[in-house]
Amino acid sequence: MNLEENLQDLLNQNLYQLTLSGARKPEQAQKIKIRPVLLRGELLFQKTSYEGTKVFHENLTKEAAVAGIMKAMQEDFKQLALESTGVRLTALSSKKGKITVKRTELIREGKKEKEDMPVGQAPEREASGRNISELAHNRKKKYLLPEGTAVPFLVDLGVQTKDGKIIDARYDKFRQINRFLELIEDILPELPEGRTLRIIDFGCGKSYLTFAAYYYLHEIKGCDLRVTGLDLKADVIDSCNALRDKYGYTGLNFEIGNIKDYDNTDRVDMVMTLHACDTATDFALEKAVRWGAGVIMSVPCCQHEINRQIDCPELESVLKYGIIKERMSALITDALRAGKLEEYGYETRILEFIDMEHTPKNLMIRAVKRTVSAEERARKKEELEKVSDFLGVHPTLQKLL
Repeated sequence: MNLEENLQDLLNQNLYQLTLSGARKPEQAQKIKIRPVLLRGELLFQKTSYEGTKVFHENLTKEAAVAGIMKAMQEDFKQLALESTGVRLTALSSKKGKITVKRTELIREGKKEKEDMPVGQAPEREASGRNISELAHNRKKKYLLPEGTAVPFLVDLGVQTKDGKIIDARYDKFRQINRFLELIEDILPELPEGRTLRIIDFGCGKSYLTFAAYYYLHEIKGCDLRVTGLDLKADVIDSCNALRDKYGYTGLNFEIGNIKDYDNTDRVDMVMTLHACDTATDFALEKAVRWGAGVIMSVPCCQHEINRQIDCPELESVLKYGIIKERMSALITDALRAGKLEEYGYETRILEFIDMEHTPKNLMIRAVKRTVSAEERARKKEELEKVSDFLGVHPTLQKLL
C-alpha cells in the first residue's frame, strides 16, 4: 500500500500519534503532530503545529487530515512516523516528493505488543485496542455540575434532558455555566461564614448563571444566602420567578429594576454583572464598590464608550483600522475598570471566561476586596489619569468614583 492508502487504513480511533518532522523550510512549522479526538460524538483528528515558540491547534475530518498529510509530505516535510494499535509506520519523502513507506505489523504477546524482531527491541506498549470513549476531548473533564446528573433548572432552561444528558446544541452553555462555577469556587474562602450571604446579579437576563450560582452555593455547598436577579424585562423576570417557585428556591428572587437606581440594600457580599451592556457595567461596578462588596464578578459587553472617545495621535497609524480600534478599545476599557477597582482596594484579575471560539466577549473581571493605603490609592489614581489623558478618554467608572 502507498502512503495515502495506509493513512486511509490507520487514521481511526486506534491511532496513538502521527508526527511530521524534518521541515524543508525554516519559515514553516517545524513539526506537526496529529492524534484522534472525539468531539460531540464525532471522531476528528487534532492537528498541532509547532512554529517557533507558538503552538497552533486545528481539528480536522479524516478526509481533510489525509489530504493535508499527503500535501505536507510532498512539499514541506521529509519524515513521517505513525504509531497505532498493532502497527508502526514510517515514511520518507525525497527532494522530488517521492515517498517510500515502511509498515511494521506488531505481534501481540499477552498484554504487550512487539515487532517481529530480536528480543530486547520490542516496544513496551499495550496492544489492546483503544475504547473510543478514551478520546473524548471536551467531555472528559470533571465538571462541578456533572454530566449524567439531571439538574432541574438546566432541564427547564433546555440545557439537559430529563435523564441528565447534555443537549448537543447547548453544550457550550453547559461548559460556560461550569466555568462560571469554577470561578466562584475559587473565591469561596473570601466570602464570610456564619451568616446569610447577600448576592446581587445585575442584568440577569434568563438567569442561567444566577440559578447556577444559587444551586451550587445553596444546594451543593449548603450556604445560607439571598440572591437577587435584576433585569428590565418584565416577561423575563416573571419567567425566572415562576421557575424559582417551582424549585422552592426561597432565597432567590428576581426583580424589575435599573442598575443605576437600585438601592434596596446597603450590604452586599458579592456582585455579579454578566454581559451588562456598555456603561451599565460601570454603574454596577460603582454600586459594588460603594457597598464594599467582598467579591465582584463582571463580564463586560459592548464596550462602545472608549471606542467613541479615544483620541491618541501616537496610535493613529493603528487605530485607523476599525476592527483594531474596536478591539483595543474594549481591552483598554476593561483594563481601566480593573485599575479603578485596584485603586479602591480590590485585588483584581482579568480571566478568560469561555473560549474565544464561542464569543469574542470572553473576559471576566474578578475582584476581591482587600485593604489599601491612602498613598497606594493616590498612586494608582495618578497612573490611571495619565493613561486616560494619553488616550484622550474619560471612562464612566472614573467619573462615578
